Amino acid sequence: MGVTRQKHAKKIMGFYKHNFQFREPFQVLLDGTFCQAALRNKIQIREQLPGYLDGAAQLCTTRCVIKELESLGKALYGAKLIAQRFQVRNCSHHKNPVSGSTCLLSMIEDGNPHHYFIATQDQDLSNKVKRKPGIPLLFIIQNTMVLDKPSPKSLAFVQKLQTNQLVPEYQKQSIVELKEKEGLVKQEGEKRRKRKRPGGPNPLSCLKKKKKKTQEGQEPSAEKKKRRKRKRNR
Repeated sequence: MGVTRQKHAKKIMGFYKHNFQFREPFQVLLDGTFCQAALRNKIQIREQLPGYLDGAAQLCTTRCVIKELESLGKALYGAKLIAQRFQVRNCSHHKNPVSGSTCLLSMIEDGNPHHYFIATQDQDLSNKVKRKPGIPLLFIIQNTMVLDKPSPKSLAFVQKLQTNQLVPEYQKQSIVELKEKEGLVKQEGEKRRKRKRPGGPNPLSCLKKKKKKTQEGQEPSAEKKKRRKRKRNR
């Protein structure tokens, strides 16, 4: 493994670790095209990939990928055998299998909460992956595995994060769950209800009090007038 290539991979891994919280063991989703390219170029994925990523890796695929390889017959029989050795992750297409590329795209929806890498030789799939921020992309070129540099979408996403303009989906979800756990959501609802209650004394009671005061103020003046008349008569 070349020193330059290793430094390149280490730098990119640092980007994903720091900005998207990727941690070991790294979850790598492989499709049939990557398995076929590894077989053709005699690459031992399980042995070589952890060294390249500088960390433990869990190689995995989906039922849809295996079904797709089975449907393609003898030409991809070797790739199917390789894919079957990996962990099979549950997808949402149990009853109605879809193409491998469609299935892998569904696995990285909602901000890629499981922190998957995508390993593929499918150019169309690669372009779609690059439109989503925070998805490391692996491919094989000239008999070697290569970790693609961060896409413009990932770089723009990180720039927004650094300027506090954006919160990742997985962080939003964790904030909501934390609020529910601590009971903060209920407290916020109670505060809003309290604000709707009218405050201050009843205006009608204020009017009654004013009338009483005027009556009380008039009574002593009337009594004084009567006393003066009595004195004069005497």
